[in-house]
Amino acid sequence: MLLQLTDLFNSLPIRGFLAFFAALILSLACGGKLIEFLHHHQAKGQPIREDGPQSHLLTKKGTPTMGGLLILGSSIVSMLLFADLQNAFVWISIIILLVYGLTGFIDDYVKVTKQTSNAMTAKMKLLLQFSAAFAAVWVITQTLPESERFELTFPWFRNLALNLGWFYIPFAMVVIAGASNAVNLSDGLDGLASGLLIVSFLVFAVVSYICGTNLAAELALTPVPHSAEIVIVCAAVVGGCVGFLWFNAPPAKVFMGDTGSLALGALLGTVSVMTKHEILLAVVGGVFVIEALSVMIQVAYFRKTGRRFFRMAPIHHHFEQLGWKETTVVTRFWIVSFILGALGLTSLIML
Repeated sequence: MLLQLTDLFNSLPIRGFLAFFAALILSLACGGKLIEFLHHHQAKGQPIREDGPQSHLLTKKGTPTMGGLLILGSSIVSMLLFADLQNAFVWISIIILLVYGLTGFIDDYVKVTKQTSNAMTAKMKLLLQFSAAFAAVWVITQTLPESERFELTFPWFRNLALNLGWFYIPFAMVVIAGASNAVNLSDGLDGLASGLLIVSFLVFAVVSYICGTNLAAELALTPVPHSAEIVIVCAAVVGGCVGFLWFNAPPAKVFMGDTGSLALGALLGTVSVMTKHEILLAVVGGVFVIEALSVMIQVAYFRKTGRRFFRMAPIHHHFEQLGWKETTVVTRFWIVSFILGALGLTSLIML
């Protein structure tokens, strides 16, 4: 009987469910206390951009930030409880969360103490992001079999893989840092980023399970040794995000802040690198890509013409300016994300 219970709790799906519920319960239990603490130490809350939607100056003023601490804390505790701590991918995930989370925390801290929307310089932030990304990519590539180390796989094309050689390292660094900043840009409406992250991490939980088990060979996918344990990482983050969404749903009692968005975006990019599904991330996280592209297009177009391409960027603000309610924008972006996630999953079953 004892042996059966041990085997049960060693089961990856069971540990995945336990990781999800542990992070969920922790975030729900600690959310109220954290918000009280943040309110006490952030008298004026997160500074609201004056060049953003004018309605936000009224509806979001005084709301505390750094709520990402709730997701990071509950997720990491859950990983430590239920993940195999001898697995390098688990520790890479935790370290990425800590390093990017600390970067975001410093940025948020300066914002709330100096009441400015511009805190850490872009150069400093990018230096920290790419330094951490390089360390993560280097360890990941050394962990993988030599034949797969620098390969780039293509979803829906089973026999197509491109060996980038050493160019893979800067490519993967861009994936991690790019995902971090794309999620950060998407964190502008109540519940938007957390909902999009839930969908993306759920998809990559499936991807990591298949790539790390015998199912990879059966589905003619590139097997990635030890990647199945990333299921626990994804499940823990989903649980933390769901718990956070309870407090971040409109009207938000707390914002995720750079503390959460930079860290979770970086982890999402890192998971795609660990599972060798970097291109699939662009599909599953298509909303994040569009958000980032909208900012790049807006900046480039304004510099060239002196006029705006969108009414406001990132693009979720553009739709607000068109008259969509905030909840409408969030719900429709969630729907698009769900469709893209389902589309991404088809790449795993098409032979």
